[in-house]
Amino acid sequence: MKKTISENGFVREFENMNRADQFSDYGLRQIFNHLEQLEDETGDEIELDVIAICCELTEYESLEELQNDYSDIEDEDDLYGSTAVICFEDDCIIIATF
Repeated sequence: MKKTISENGFVREFENMNRADQFSDYGLRQIFNHLEQLEDETGDEIELDVIAICCELTEYESLEELQNDYSDIEDEDDLYGSTAVICFEDDCIIIATF
């Protein structure tokens, strides 16, 4: 059984699972948009699994913060060459954890 979920419903699911602090509100909305785009591109529905998303994705506020975890990443090109990047903006970098 599948249920269609809105962007606000997506954010609420993280709140309901006590995972609202895992990502910023803006970051959650970027993840939602990414997943919707992925569904459109593949034609496959994605089942919402809040815990899996929290395990697979990490949000950073800056490249410098990310470099604390991944010292071999020197710039944006290194990052895009190493993992999936959901968001790369001034205060929101979301990547697939690697």
